[in-house]
Amino acid sequence: MTFSIVGRCAETGQLGIAISSSSIAVGARCPWLRAGVGAVSTQNITLPALGPQILTLLEAGESPSAALSQALDSNGYGQYRQVTVIDSHGASAHFTGSEALGVHHARAGEKCVAAGNLLSSPAVIDAMVEAFEHVAGGLPDRLLAAMHAAMAAGGEAGPVHSAALSVVGDLVWPVVDLRVDWADDHPIGELDALWRAYEPQLHDYITRALDPTQAPRYGVPGDE
Repeated sequence: MTFSIVGRCAETGQLGIAISSSSIAVGARCPWLRAGVGAVSTQNITLPALGPQILTLLEAGESPSAALSQALDSNGYGQYRQVTVIDSHGASAHFTGSEALGVHHARAGEKCVAAGNLLSSPAVIDAMVEAFEHVAGGLPDRLLAAMHAAMAAGGEAGPVHSAALSVVGDLVWPVVDLRVDWADDHPIGELDALWRAYEPQLHDYITRALDPTQAPRYGVPGDE
């Protein structure tokens, strides 16, 4: 039903998540990020509360594995959850409960963790990690490369309908937060197209927020 990758860029310190699902609006429930703290994907039978709880524990100084364990223990029903965590240093943890759906797998790589359930095969997750580790480019490009690699390796057992990409850096808000909430076909391709359209404007939106006097023109009527 879902596959995802959380990762950290060693050069910029950015943290990010790319995720897709057969369910609608996966980006509204599963990816959680906090600048300077970490990133969490909570999936399978999703409990959104796990994301903020784990991030708060990381911020308080807990390790990814300790934060993950504490959050799972405090909420119960851990056997239904699949969760991945990475912190601001690149340390990671993952958990897949005994009631995870279908074929499932999780794997930590260099500054990344990928996981999925209802997969066509465990090789989907291995392909994601290997793509993230070996593809050049910025963090969004590497996360998307992992998603494309997952689809090339077979993806989910059924159709994928939604996808999301989120990245945090030095600012308190996400510098990238893109979603395809529903597509009959190829939501990862649509997400990639959104990123290609947004990438040239990313720094303009940061400038507008931090120093409106230096804001580039909006290119709309009345922008004089």
